[in-house]
Amino acid sequence: MSAGATRDAIVKRADALFYEGGFGATSFSDIAGLVGISRGNFYHHFKTKDDILDAVVALRMERTRRMLDAWEAEGGDPRQRILSFVHMLVANRAQIMAFGCPVGTLCCELAKLDHAAQHKAADIFGLFRDWLAVQFRALGMPARSEELALHLLAWSQGVAVLAAAFRDEAFIRREVATITAWLDGLASNQSD
Repeated sequence: MSAGATRDAIVKRADALFYEGGFGATSFSDIAGLVGISRGNFYHHFKTKDDILDAVVALRMERTRRMLDAWEAEGGDPRQRILSFVHMLVANRAQIMAFGCPVGTLCCELAKLDHAAQHKAADIFGLFRDWLAVQFRALGMPARSEELALHLLAWSQGVAVLAAAFRDEAFIRREVATITAWLDGLASNQSD
């Protein structure tokens, strides 16, 4: 495996382990074992666990940007783009019920640890907030766009937390339907 491929494998495995088991509970040995490399080879790529965390956050930021760009490229109206965000809850329901939201769980864990990287991880939420605000502005709600974006982001995080707590797929689907009705109500009130 090339050095670049090894580094990418380390970051992808660390990302999965941080999501499924937590940053604090994941060791160098856990990651190295999954990648199938020695600790020495591991340290060649990453000197500290914080270095790995930075790479994982950068990977998640890039994935989020690509996803948001894809939703934009798919076209449609702002309502459809917002619903792409909302439907992530259904599309990722098995992982959310098992482990929660990958961004939310990482942000909460880093906040509890008072870790220096918590603000970098929170920047992923910032990408969603800013993108959603653009969509709400396009729906004709410029004065409330950021407020609505944060409300929807908070709502989706609440759904993810309770879905993980209760492991209830029907709850996720009901909440997505309720969010959709809320969004349709906002849009119809705008056009009145």
